[in-house]
Amino acid sequence: MENSRRKFIKQSAIAGAGLLVSKTGWTAQSYKRIIGANERVRVGVVGYSDRHKSSHMPCFMNHYKELNFDLVAVSDIWSLRREEGAAAWKEKMGHDVVACRNNEEMYDKKLVDAVFVSTADFQHATHAAEAVKAGCDVYCEKPFAETMEDNRNALKVIKGSDRIVQIGSQRRSGQNYHIANDYIRSGKFGDITMVELTWNVNQPGRWRRPTAVPLLKEKDTDWKRYLLNRPFEAFDPRKYLEFRLFWPYSSGLPGQWMSHQIDTVHWFTGLSHPRSVVANGGIYMWKDGRRNWDTISAVFDYGPLNDPSKGFQVTFSSRMHNGDENPAEIYYSNGGELNLNTNKVSPAGGLTDKTAAVMGMKGFLLPESSLSPMEKVIASANTGGDKLTSAHVRNWMECIRSRKQPNGPVEAGYNHSIATIMTNAAVHTGQKVTFDEKTQEVMAGGKPFKF
Repeated sequence: MENSRRKFIKQSAIAGAGLLVSKTGWTAQSYKRIIGANERVRVGVVGYSDRHKSSHMPCFMNHYKELNFDLVAVSDIWSLRREEGAAAWKEKMGHDVVACRNNEEMYDKKLVDAVFVSTADFQHATHAAEAVKAGCDVYCEKPFAETMEDNRNALKVIKGSDRIVQIGSQRRSGQNYHIANDYIRSGKFGDITMVELTWNVNQPGRWRRPTAVPLLKEKDTDWKRYLLNRPFEAFDPRKYLEFRLFWPYSSGLPGQWMSHQIDTVHWFTGLSHPRSVVANGGIYMWKDGRRNWDTISAVFDYGPLNDPSKGFQVTFSSRMHNGDENPAEIYYSNGGELNLNTNKVSPAGGLTDKTAAVMGMKGFLLPESSLSPMEKVIASANTGGDKLTSAHVRNWMECIRSRKQPNGPVEAGYNHSIATIMTNAAVHTGQKVTFDEKTQEVMAGGKPFKF
């Protein structure tokens, strides 16, 4: 802490002289807003959701004392969750926690310096931008956005600020993922030829809230505020609490699960989005009134936009039945595979000398090696304070102190959202979907995709 303090004082002096130039472009004015080394960071909750309770809360508790953070306010438009959240955090922190009826109330009272955003999928980008406008740093759950309009608007606000925004893509704080990224970028793996992403679970109750739905009454919440910029629909507690099952409040499987896995593709390759995507699937098992598919297969073409001769294919398949809760990410080159389930590099399927000799070529086989072990990705319905997410929350908290870019910057959220929106467009139109780089629009049938 003392070293950090000395570094901060030194940097502030340089900034004051107008000499500070860094990768993040901090100015003297920016440094005036940095929280001091000994100043407590006040954190608020935007949406006291199941995700927040099961993950953010235990992860925050792992680090808050050491890093001098405090949890002081909970904003939720449903009175039951608002009161529950304030009481739960009061018990954890040992002091009163302010319960706010909505985000404006929390920001107008100047209660917080930073917030966790864990509201419905379609609200994340809007709530992150709202927090940044209020001067707060943000930990924002994924998917970042479910429409390109929300995606572009939030990116513009956040990039126009000096706030620290961490997207909840916790793989970016996994040691094994960092090693995999370095390995692929080193060139030792060879060119990626294909990536297979799968995420299968057999959980009838996944994203269902049968005990909570009867408790939610329209008079106890703010349905209009909940809808934000979505088309008006009559109040429906299922669409409020089980939003992951209903478009346009969530894309379901692409936004919830694919957004994690496709993010590693962008990270490892430096590519921002697919060139195209097609998808197929349906509601094959759970006939419970949901709108979003319970089974999907999507195929992506990735590569340089100006050179269609170069690239690779990515497949994502997911089902909510007959699954082992073991999400898989396997990267292939002509020399073998990198398996992020086993954390191993293997020559399996690589080009042997014998098969290469037929064409007068030399074989290419990757040597067996292991990535540094890291906490296994959790696929169960309630993830708890797993080590991967805990590391990601800590990284955000440390970056609030240092003002360095976090592991999951807003660009990561913007880019995974392009991929998920493209997938959702393919789901809803049945067409091959592309992306217009100039307009930053997802295109289906030659037109921007709209819900």
